[in-house]
Order: sequence, then C-alpha cells, then structure tokens
Amino acid sequence: MPIRTNRGRAAVYRRLWGWPLRSPRHLVTTIVGVIVVVTTISVVIPNAIKPRPAGSTAGGTSTAATAGNGTQVGVLPTVTSSPLPTKAPSPTPAPTSAPVNANAQLVADMWVDAFGSFEAGKTTKEKWLAGLKPHTSEELFPRLASVEPANVPVVIDQPVKPIKSFTDSAEFEAQLEDGRLVVTVVKLPEGWRVHEFDKVG
Repeated sequence: MPIRTNRGRAAVYRRLWGWPLRSPRHLVTTIVGVIVVVTTISVVIPNAIKPRPAGSTAGGTSTAATAGNGTQVGVLPTVTSSPLPTKAPSPTPAPTSAPVNANAQLVADMWVDAFGSFEAGKTTKEKWLAGLKPHTSEELFPRLASVEPANVPVVIDQPVKPIKSFTDSAEFEAQLEDGRLVVTVVKLPEGWRVHEFDKVG
C-alpha cells in the first residue's frame, strides 16, 4: 500500500539515506554509482543539445548537392582576393623652356674658365679645385677631386654658348682642342651651379 502519512515517509527516507552508512561496501557502491551517473549526464546532455550541421539531414546525409562546376549548392565558393592595382605614379612634367638666365650664363663662363686654367708647373691641383668649387654643386665636386687637371683638354678661347635653356636648368658648350665640353647648370637653393659636365667628340 502507498505511504500516506508523513511519519511513514520519513521512516522510508531514513532507511534510504542510512543504507550507504550501514557498511563500507554500501558506501563504496554508493560513491561509484554517483560517479557513473554524473559522468553519464555530462556526456549525454552536451551531445543531445549540440546543433546539427546545416548541410546534414536527420539521417546524417548531406543535403548539399554538387553543381556542374564543382561548387556545392548552398556553400559559398572560396574567393581568392587579389591585391588592388596600385596607382601609377604621375608622370614627371617636362621642363619648361625659358630664355637663358644671365646668372646661369655667368656661372657657366666662370666654371669653364676655371676648368681650363690649370698650367703644369705653375698651378697646383688644390688651387685648380678652389677655383671650381664656388661654381660647382656639392654632388659634382667630389667627382672633380678625382680628375687629374694635367689631363684636362685645352679649352679654345671662344664664348660659352647655350644649347638648351629651361626655368631651372640650362646646358652650355665650349670648344675643346679635340671636341666639345658640355656643361649643365642647375638652379639650387644656393644659386646656379654646374651640376654635370661631359666631353663630347
């Protein structure tokens, strides 16, 4: 018969709670049972609430069909990103032609005079370089230091003529015994200076 009184239920509960304490064997059996139950619950419950993959049906089969081009339906194709083309550098504007600047002409004249002023036995290399330095850019002057002035061609005594002229640079030429001396003068923050020279012919 079912237990209908509180006293009867309490007696049953006392017997249940007291059973593990009756002997060491009962206590060990109870602990092992509790461990088994806890382990089973911790394994079964996460698997029961784990969401199923979107592409699988209840039977475990994939619902994604393969299209003719090898791409699965419902699956976004992998897109390989390519770097965006870099912007091409702006073209360097062409220099603007301009009349010959008087200061540029003067620097070219003085530089050519100093360049051909070396006299063996009378002029030292240091003095030759000192005459060129005020009219030479800082980039070109170290190159002049490597030139042997005794081997410099003789400049024929004729006017230094402009070849090309722009707003910030100009080219001049002077006649040599065995060709032409072409001098490029540029406008720098410190003024007009010879920035390049070359023997032609």
